[in-house]
Amino acid sequence: MNKARESVHGMWSSRWVFIIAAIGSAVGLGNIWKFPYITGEYGGGAFVLVYLLCIAMVGIPIMMAEILVGRRGRASPINAMRYVAKEEGASRAWCLVGFSGVLAGFLILSYYSVIAGWALAYVFQAIGGGLNDVSPERAGELFDDLVGSPGQLLFWHTVFMIMTIAVVARGVRDGLERAVTILMPALFVMLFVMVGYAYLEGDFARGVHFMFDVDFSKLFQVCSGPADAQDCRVSSEPLLVAMGHAFFTLSLGMGAIMAYGAYVPDRASITGATIAIAGADTLVALLAGLAIFPIVFASGLEPSSGPGLLFQSLPIAFGSMPGGYWFGTLFFVLLVFAAWSSSISLIEPAIAWLVESRGWRRATVATLAGVCAWLLGIASALSFNLWSGEEYQILGKTLFELKDFLTSNIMLPLGGLLIALFIAHGAGRHMALNELSISRQRLFNAWWFLIRYVSPIAIALVFLQVTGLLEALGVA
Repeated sequence: MNKARESVHGMWSSRWVFIIAAIGSAVGLGNIWKFPYITGEYGGGAFVLVYLLCIAMVGIPIMMAEILVGRRGRASPINAMRYVAKEEGASRAWCLVGFSGVLAGFLILSYYSVIAGWALAYVFQAIGGGLNDVSPERAGELFDDLVGSPGQLLFWHTVFMIMTIAVVARGVRDGLERAVTILMPALFVMLFVMVGYAYLEGDFARGVHFMFDVDFSKLFQVCSGPADAQDCRVSSEPLLVAMGHAFFTLSLGMGAIMAYGAYVPDRASITGATIAIAGADTLVALLAGLAIFPIVFASGLEPSSGPGLLFQSLPIAFGSMPGGYWFGTLFFVLLVFAAWSSSISLIEPAIAWLVESRGWRRATVATLAGVCAWLLGIASALSFNLWSGEEYQILGKTLFELKDFLTSNIMLPLGGLLIALFIAHGAGRHMALNELSISRQRLFNAWWFLIRYVSPIAIALVFLQVTGLLEALGVA
């Protein structure tokens, strides 16, 4: 372990603060907004099972690898990869993996901020009584009115980006650490409350069956259109989506975990921290599903209704439940907090690199990076209204959908694949053994086998399947 190098950005005050911060990075809209609706789109239980396997067999080993590189390099992902590669005698080209991660995080933030703006808008809808006694039809109208208004989306996108800049400009302890230690415990409390409500008032049994009954015929059957006239086809797309979401929800391949790893104390256990982070992140995703699907079924809504699922199903529940005004307001506030804790981790790698490379003041760099992400986010906001037509689409996708697909399903898994290859073949076993400090040799050997063989092969096979190369080779 490199004791001489220190992070110029500061350190987490303790191992537990790092765990909370990393959970804050991982837990966000991906768990509460995205996981429920993609589970609905890809058939429920079978997709959940594949997703959990991706977390265990691919996500956890690669998260450990990212943290150890970050801690050993004590710098932004770009410079950490450069420093560690140089120390281990590997090619300097490995620093391109850091560049890819920083770029991916930046692109994600540019559309993530728009979705977080939806939650901000709903906070004020709830405060103003707009969700009181709302019907399913009215809930749909509220959401359509929001996403159909360029002015509203740009306004809330701007507000959320200012919130993000305000935190990261204050540094590691005064900004990032102080924010996540308040926001994350509150989010867990509210999620448990919402699951309790779904159990009492929703169709909980049907929600549980939908999430945990495994039917692989549904996994590979991708359907579109209304329930009474759906067009279904056999596709391996859900495999890529499950893999991509595992990376998205754990903040892998986007530089965030590696950047946070640079601030981890030397004495902290990377293995224990990783398991705690992945466990908490997965728990939030499952709780979100258990809170939302019973309400969806009880309200007669479609679980495959897409990105608006959260913003159409929960308002119906809040509008009819006792104390719904207060619970609705608080839930959307906490949803904003979850997005907030993730957004600061998305922009942190770029800020850290600019501070290290240019020597600029952190507040100046945070403002510059935030403005650039805001400008990129304009295209995401307009993708739901003015630029939603086919003439503005690329490869049949809006600019929002294209950025989401490229980052979640291509850049993040590819970044994870390269991280695994760097640890196993670029840096080597000795460096990983020293940095992880795993006392049980069998545990280290298991991780080494996963990071050297299982994780890279699994990611590569999914990429091959999706691009149709396996069919061309006669393998599938």
